[in-house]
Amino acid sequence: MAHLRIAFTASPAPVAQEALAQLVARYGQCPLPEADVIVALGGDGFMLQTLHETQSLDIPVYGMNRGTVGFLMNAYQPTGLSDRVAQAVEEVINPLAMTAVTDSGEVHHRLAINEVSLLRAGPQAAWLQISVDGRVRLPELVCDGALVATPAGSTAYNYSAHGPILPIGADVLALTAMAAFRPRRWRGALLPKTALVRFDVLDAEKRPVMADADGRSVRDVISVEIRSEPRIRHRILFDPGHGLEERLIREQFV
Repeated sequence: MAHLRIAFTASPAPVAQEALAQLVARYGQCPLPEADVIVALGGDGFMLQTLHETQSLDIPVYGMNRGTVGFLMNAYQPTGLSDRVAQAVEEVINPLAMTAVTDSGEVHHRLAINEVSLLRAGPQAAWLQISVDGRVRLPELVCDGALVATPAGSTAYNYSAHGPILPIGADVLALTAMAAFRPRRWRGALLPKTALVRFDVLDAEKRPVMADADGRSVRDVISVEIRSEPRIRHRILFDPGHGLEERLIREQFV
């Protein structure tokens, strides 16, 4: 690993740019197609951006935290990087594929590593109908929104909405409501990873809804379909003892 070929990338934050300059001076900068590993410097948002931008490359990504949130990142340490990468544990995650149809008939396709969420886009609550594998499971959900999260994203927006934390490797998705008004006691469901989840927006003109996939939004949707995409594999590297599995367990005891 003495000649590890590293492609560094960093968020625009000054602290990340300073780290980028320091690391490139120490280890050099390899063009992406020739790299053995991508080292991403920033927070979780930048890690998601890096994974999306490099999804066509079969190159693992090792993140170091130079941002605010670092659930997907390792601790920042400029020395011994080659050894750390060599000893890192790889986690493989599949994204969600979203197909959203707007009231004008436009069809938008997005991928989400953390979650796909539907959110009210006006002053009134959203009215949603939820189907799973072609069968209506909830005829009407009145809420501020709802989301489908992967295990990797279960500690993000899903957790803030009181959804369950899912172990990495679990073949399930979390379907979680946000501020459900009717049915008031409904808190969501656990679904097989293979499930096709469909949201239909009821009374979309009066109660507009937007769909969001890892921060990329589509407004005025009337239907959204979500499924796991096993053909796309994101490879993330973690220091031993600090992988996603350990972090997911640790989050439940704080």
